[in-house]
Amino acid sequence: MNIQFKKGVLELCVLAMLDRKDCYGYELVNEISKNIAISEGTIYPLLRRLKEEGYFITYLQESQEGPPRKYYRLTPLGKKTKEELLMEWFRFVKGINHILEGDEELA
Repeated sequence: MNIQFKKGVLELCVLAMLDRKDCYGYELVNEISKNIAISEGTIYPLLRRLKEEGYFITYLQESQEGPPRKYYRLTPLGKKTKEELLMEWFRFVKGINHILEGDEELA
């Protein structure tokens, strides 16, 4: 898949997943990569940036498999941003589908 497509929607994917439940970084990578080919190197810089922008908070939780894991929890700002991005995404996809399906009149 085109790398620019991925970068454009990865933020929405992360916010959508965190809106469903708190996750740790590797869990996000695993879940997203079931549908989109991504690497850990792609997700962690994004997580840092989104945290700095106030979209989620982090907390540590003990793990039975090793050291404590850093979990990410969406903030009210993160939820609002996710909703805005989701509406934008659906408008965008609808427009693209009209063009691809020939429903859009070309002037």
